[in-house]
Amino acid sequence: MSRTLYQKLVDSHTVARIDAQHVMLYADFHIMNEYTSPQAFGGLDEKGILTHRPEQNMGVVDHVNPTHPDPIGKRTIRIEAPAKQAANFVRNCSKHGIRLFDINDPIQGIEHVVVPEIGCVRPGMVILCGDSHTVSYGALGALGFGIGTSEVEHVLATQTLIYRVCKDMRITVNGDLKPGVSSKDVIMHIVARIGAQGARGYAIEFAGTTFATLSTEARLTISNMAVESGARAALLAPDEETFKYVREHVRDMSPADLDKAVEVWKTLRSDDDAQFDLEYTFDAEDIEPYVTWGTSPDQAIAISETIPTDDKLNDDDCKALDYIGLKAGMPVEGTPINRAFIGSCTNARIEDLRLAASVIKGRKVAAGVRAMIIPGSGLVRAQAEREGLAQQFIDAGFEWRQPGCSMCLAMNDDYLEPGERCASSTNRNFEGRQGRGGLTHLMSPIMVAAAAIAGRIVDVRKEF
Repeated sequence: MSRTLYQKLVDSHTVARIDAQHVMLYADFHIMNEYTSPQAFGGLDEKGILTHRPEQNMGVVDHVNPTHPDPIGKRTIRIEAPAKQAANFVRNCSKHGIRLFDINDPIQGIEHVVVPEIGCVRPGMVILCGDSHTVSYGALGALGFGIGTSEVEHVLATQTLIYRVCKDMRITVNGDLKPGVSSKDVIMHIVARIGAQGARGYAIEFAGTTFATLSTEARLTISNMAVESGARAALLAPDEETFKYVREHVRDMSPADLDKAVEVWKTLRSDDDAQFDLEYTFDAEDIEPYVTWGTSPDQAIAISETIPTDDKLNDDDCKALDYIGLKAGMPVEGTPINRAFIGSCTNARIEDLRLAASVIKGRKVAAGVRAMIIPGSGLVRAQAEREGLAQQFIDAGFEWRQPGCSMCLAMNDDYLEPGERCASSTNRNFEGRQGRGGLTHLMSPIMVAAAAIAGRIVDVRKEF
């Protein structure tokens, strides 16, 4: 019987079938952060049990930690509640024998940046985490998805999960991307077209010639934001680019073992006659740099377009426009900004920073704009410093800080003040996401860098 890649991954990890829609799924790897794990550990304590397979679990402190440019070894969390969360997480990981990257680990950073770059993601795995952007790992042919706190407890206790099987969607994009268009624009284009709930209940498989030309880091960006369309998983079939990335990052497999594994990984693709429940096809030639105009990632337009007119807006759209302070039918291009932020699990890898640096070229951040760059991990930060990117950012007037989730969400001391308008490379633009009363416009790192220099939202293709 023909199967999709998603079906093959689910079948290979099914411990038992519960009913027509649910299976008990085995997890190869489980990641935790300080934010979604405390109740799960508390539940284990109440039952008097320890983690079943601690070596297949990992912890990363990333949501609440500060990103002040304090040297490694001297970083502290200065806000009381987050400090307690992090300290509790350290104690729990120590008690359960779970490897932890805390705020003073040299390669600490955002969990979804750290995990693939230290070689913990391989094609064919099932990877879980109490964070919705776990879908990122589909870029490497692994089935990753976010889980809730009660599910975190179940995985710690059993290394399994009661899982509702998804429907299958395939999204095909063909053609070459135009200059100034990045992987972030590809996924923003898709989300804008199918809607924030367009993939609800589905696992997306991305296919087509466009994806075949992208780096693993670019694919990670696309998989990461697939959840903004409601998708429960996102996958790309592993190929030579995937195998190259894994070979460069895996640390616990010999070259001979990797060669054997690659032969197995080559089989991880949908059968030619596999059936999908829903399909979309897009042309890369139609994709431009994108920017959001509202308070949902699907409320987005190409920079050359204008916000939809009143007759094409629903009540939620109108509410979003009222919040963001823009008008129907107007362009977003030219909108002044106060803040610029490059970071998050979507766009804080070395490739993202190289793209941002390509815009700067001796220019300065505009007067009145506070611009921040938060590398995704200690390894990314060190690489950017070796390449001279960090100094370029500093010379241009960007703040160059330590790794963490930072201003992607207002859970630490990096946040927007009420009324501040931010060009952001993050993944969500919900009301208050970056700070109560803050106004967020999502875009690619290269577009954020251009906005920071210009002091307003611009089309990077025209001005840079």
